[in-house]
Formats: sequence, structure tokens, C-alpha cells
Amino acid sequence: MRYFRARYGGSPLHLLLILCSFALTAYAGVRLLGTNALAVAVWFVGAALVHDLVLLPLYTLLDRAVRRLLPAGATTSTDRASDRAALINHVRVPGLVSLLLLLVWYPLVLRRVPGYTVTTGLSADVFLGRWLLVTAALFAASAVWYVASLAFRDRPGPHTDSKPAAPDGPSE
Repeated sequence: MRYFRARYGGSPLHLLLILCSFALTAYAGVRLLGTNALAVAVWFVGAALVHDLVLLPLYTLLDRAVRRLLPAGATTSTDRASDRAALINHVRVPGLVSLLLLLVWYPLVLRRVPGYTVTTGLSADVFLGRWLLVTAALFAASAVWYVASLAFRDRPGPHTDSKPAAPDGPSE
């Protein structure tokens, strides 16, 4: 086992999972490309271009705006750099999840799907409100998590000893 780990760098289970993921990817690729390979290739190149030319600059600008909105002394802890990074990440994560939900469900959120009400019985008017509620809940949960993490971090843990440390030399 040591020889395998030394040569491969991981466990045999890791190798098995990687091979299974490659097999699943190959199967999905064959099934997807078998129907209309040109359309899949155009979609893939288009998605890469839209990401690199539109989305990457957009979320880079949004990240810089959030960094500027949060002052360097936004927290009360002594380790301000790590607290600021944690605060920024507590804004980034719900923002990312919210935008991902919007990206997946934008036809329903923006009422771009005709006939959806007939199929499901749901009005197309509810999706924008639900997405906004989910977004608000994500940011609220992230804020609660951040405040709780600050509160628990500042509390002394069970491993903290209130007695002063004993001197290293022999006691007199």
C-alpha cells in the first residue's frame, strides 16, 4: 500500500473514484455529442466566451465594489485581515448561490416561459418573489453564521487554562 501511495500520491479508493468519474464523463459526452455535436461545441465555446468576456469582468467588479464598501476596520477583532476576508466571503457565497439560482431559473424568474402555467398550475408571477425571498434568506443565514462564528471564536474554549503556566526551571 505504501508503494502505491508513494507512486500514485493517493489511496486506491481515490484512483477508483477518479476512474469512475472519467467513465461517467465519457458516457455523458458520447450521449451528448451523439445527438448534435456541432450544437454542443458551439454552446461550449459560447459559454466559455460569455464567461471570460462578460461574467468574469462583471463579478470581478462586483467583488471590488464589495471590498470598497467594507472598510478595513469593519470588525472588532485584533486580526482584521482575516476578519475582513471572512466578512467578504460571507457576502460572496450567498451572492454566488443567488446568481447561480437566477442563472438556472431565469426564464421563470423573468417570465420568459410561455405555457408554464398550463403545464404546472403555478402562476409565472410567483417566481420573482420566491427568488428574492431565497436571496434574502441566503444573505440572512450568512449574516447569522458570520455573527455566530465571531461570537464563538472570541469565547475561550475548554482547552484554555486560567492558571498561569509553570516556570520551566525547578521550583524552589
